[in-house]
Amino acid sequence: MFESHLVESPEYVAKRSELQEAEIALMRQREHVASLRRQLPLGTAVDDYVFEEGPRRLSDGDDPVTSVRLSELFTAPDRPLVIYHFMYGKLQTTACPMCTMWIDGFAGVAHHVAQNIDLVIAAAADPPTLRAFARERGWDRLRLLSCADNSFKVDLGSEDEAGHQDSTVSVFTLDADGHPHHRYTAHPHMSPDINERGIDLLTPAWHLLDLTPQGRGDWYAGLDY
Repeated sequence: MFESHLVESPEYVAKRSELQEAEIALMRQREHVASLRRQLPLGTAVDDYVFEEGPRRLSDGDDPVTSVRLSELFTAPDRPLVIYHFMYGKLQTTACPMCTMWIDGFAGVAHHVAQNIDLVIAAAADPPTLRAFARERGWDRLRLLSCADNSFKVDLGSEDEAGHQDSTVSVFTLDADGHPHHRYTAHPHMSPDINERGIDLLTPAWHLLDLTPQGRGDWYAGLDY
């Protein structure tokens, strides 16, 4: 590791050394948590949900809409499938700005993660609505699916019976017989004492803000920029 040539005050050096020890401990804890996540046993078998999908390319029109099963989203038997539950549709009549920020990030790295996993976005909005919003955002590398007519989001805890939406990330794998199984799900509201930070690892925006003296403050993502 290269060394900085800046000459800092003794007070700064001491505090930075203390911070570095905490950062190293956090790094090791993240590695431990990731290891525990990888060691989760095969979860319950889930329904082979049927999703609706519009054209895969943003340049295509909104028709025709086709159906695809959960098991068909896996491009290989040994590849995990990650589904991000987009807060859009039913009672969420406007796309969630925070979800949109996350998905903007996914769009930028989709071709990288595709080397190892299958990634899709599922929302309660209908396929034409999803396609129109995707065009606005330039999401040309993402697969967007509608689960408006199945119980996927309700079963996984990202939608209530009334149609309120929540953001969630879920991981699935196939068993030896090709049946999808649940492996992992996480929600933003992981702990009551820290609001909406349960899946912050999914976006770099928060971590960049956390590097600064101001921190996150009360900033919230928007759709107007």
